[in-house]
Amino acid sequence: MLVKVSYKKSGVDIAKGDKLVDIIKPVVRKTFTSNVISGIGNFGAFYQIPLKKFRNPVFVSSVDGVGTKLKIASEMGIFNTIGEDLVNHCVNDIAVCGAVPMYFMDYYATGKLNVKNATEVINGLAKACKENNCSLIGGETAEMPGLYSGEDFDLAGSITGIVEKKKILDKKNVKKGDVLIGLESTGLHTNGYSLVRKIFNSKKDYNKYYDEFDNILGYELLQIHRSYLNIIQDVSSKFKINSISHITGGGIEGNTKRVIGKNQTLNINWKSWNRPEIFKLIQNKGNVDEKDMRKTFNLGIGLIFIVNKNSANKIFEYLIKKNESPYIIGEIK
Repeated sequence: MLVKVSYKKSGVDIAKGDKLVDIIKPVVRKTFTSNVISGIGNFGAFYQIPLKKFRNPVFVSSVDGVGTKLKIASEMGIFNTIGEDLVNHCVNDIAVCGAVPMYFMDYYATGKLNVKNATEVINGLAKACKENNCSLIGGETAEMPGLYSGEDFDLAGSITGIVEKKKILDKKNVKKGDVLIGLESTGLHTNGYSLVRKIFNSKKDYNKYYDEFDNILGYELLQIHRSYLNIIQDVSSKFKINSISHITGGGIEGNTKRVIGKNQTLNINWKSWNRPEIFKLIQNKGNVDEKDMRKTFNLGIGLIFIVNKNSANKIFEYLIKKNESPYIIGEIK
């Protein structure tokens, strides 16, 4: 006798997916600008290019994920912040090229869909899109039992923005003697969590309170990856910026080398800023070598402006007026 098998019995619940779409539709629509022609529901999302705003527009795109920060979010039962992490990370990646974001799309893959958790994630995506004036025009939710265990999930997203061709920030503008001005990060952002989870690997660890940063560890590790879009656009509109580095996986050196010339080197003063206590804790508890710390984490510097030495002081002072805490952290050799 043949046993009846259904898609639901195999682990995929289409009704749950439909319920999620119904819940998130009004949230997502709030992120739409007048350029969105068609969002959720069609096989593709339509976005009208705002050509009147640009003379020679160039698309800039990026795709990324949140990594194993997801595991800590799951342990803490906090799912809205990682959506913000993802959007802001992607926004920063194109903002350092001179672009402004137009639209964002996400991919949520799980073993078993938890509608409540997924809704919180997408609420976070929508919140960050709204704050970055970016439309969340579509995405994909996939249940894949057997590939993901239980309610484990992964989250990724892609962003598209536009920059005027003449305003593209290119490493060819970087010269020897240029100054590196660093801006503070909000903790680890979205990198280094696999190492962190080797050191702190239980809910008990994450719920421990630390006087050093006046917080429990889990909350400190889930600090939202900040968006630098507004300060980048503001400073770039008033000063000549030669290049900008977004500090993600690979650390300060690894990322900044991507935006300088092949024959140029970095001279970084690692003692020129105050390293946040969370990084000191990670290094001490895990007995992590300084070399590994520098390769893995941003160490408190999330963005670096590379500017001409003659304008560095004016830019530095301007950043302070904008309530930033800038640091002169080195130069180009």
